Amino acid sequence: MVRRVVITECAAITPVGYSKDEIIKHLIEGISGVKKLRIDDLLSDYIHCGVFGTIDYPIAYDFKRQHRKTMGPVSYYACQVAKEVLKKSGLNNDFITSGKLGVAFGSTHGSPSVQREIYKTFFSESRSEFASIGAVDYLKSMVHTTAVNITKMFGITGRVISSSTACTTSSQSIGFGYEMVKYGLQDAMLCGGADEYDTTTVAVFDNLLACSTEFNDTPHLTPRPFDVQRDGLVVGEGAGAVLLEEYESAKKRDANILGEIIGFSCNNNGGDLILPNIDGITQTIRLGLKDADIGADSVDFISAHATATKMGDVIEAQAMGRVYGDSPVVTGLKSYMGHTMGSCGVIETIITLYMMHEGFIAPTLNLDTVDERCAMVKHAKTLIESNIDIAAIQNFAFGGVNTCLILRKAGP
Repeated sequence: MVRRVVITECAAITPVGYSKDEIIKHLIEGISGVKKLRIDDLLSDYIHCGVFGTIDYPIAYDFKRQHRKTMGPVSYYACQVAKEVLKKSGLNNDFITSGKLGVAFGSTHGSPSVQREIYKTFFSESRSEFASIGAVDYLKSMVHTTAVNITKMFGITGRVISSSTACTTSSQSIGFGYEMVKYGLQDAMLCGGADEYDTTTVAVFDNLLACSTEFNDTPHLTPRPFDVQRDGLVVGEGAGAVLLEEYESAKKRDANILGEIIGFSCNNNGGDLILPNIDGITQTIRLGLKDADIGADSVDFISAHATATKMGDVIEAQAMGRVYGDSPVVTGLKSYMGHTMGSCGVIETIITLYMMHEGFIAPTLNLDTVDERCAMVKHAKTLIESNIDIAAIQNFAFGGVNTCLILRKAGP
């Protein structure tokens, strides 16, 4: 039996705000969340990129010590958005702990700041420093730390999925959660992703010559998806969570339905692990539409992956052109906050839901002159008042992993 799957709550911590109102304000007013990279012991002439999508506002955590002791920064983010979603959802504790609720949550590589301290200790010549490694340090840094800290904090006993596929981590989490509910394996799923601030992530992409370097003194002017002056991605931090429920059950309990997931696809390019592939991306888009059982002309808006890398934007634009032509409006939301890594898919899904609800499409920030190689799609260059009934969220990751989520506006 195939069931309808709806999103009934969401929460996000992003470089452009914490609340829905703050995020919408940044989008409408064109305010960037990209700041200068903080100086630490990794910053040297080795790292050329000097910008980061930064969360620079305080967050009032009130977690009990029994939960805090196994949490690194990435799990703080994850548990905070999970807590807000569950609190707003109205689900009672009996349901949350019954096994009917599962978790699909991940990060790019656990907590890199904790991992860095562990490695420093390992390579220390002092045996006393080596002894300082705590029993819980692995639990703070392991790749599935976000998912299991959420289950521990809230007593969730259902299925646990912890995707760790870099840029597609949280879009996979939502997609796999959607399939769990759709096919009756869980009645609800708490889905999302998180990544924390750490310069090791910047160093990785900087070493691959994928980071923006030309706007270190003017951080708000980068990244520049689809623009002729784009010079690479900007690493960011953040977290997001969505609650997925079966439609009839959500309706029966009078839940606040934000939108419906009607399609999901995930596939691999089957080739190069770094370079994007137009055939693979095209197939992913088409499979998403097939799963949703809609034509390309039904889609009103596309949240593009749009990292602002030289070739990534070109290939994505050409793939969209193959499938959609110039019909849907396209925005690169990373232009506001950088690439929030494992959390980008869920954050971009939440922002798309906000725009659906508020009736507008935010423009791609810093898109002054469209690269002619990306000009085959309809770019949002200014704020557009528009009713979005159906939207697609696209994300692509190193390793050749591609995802596409299809959302429909809340309705009967």
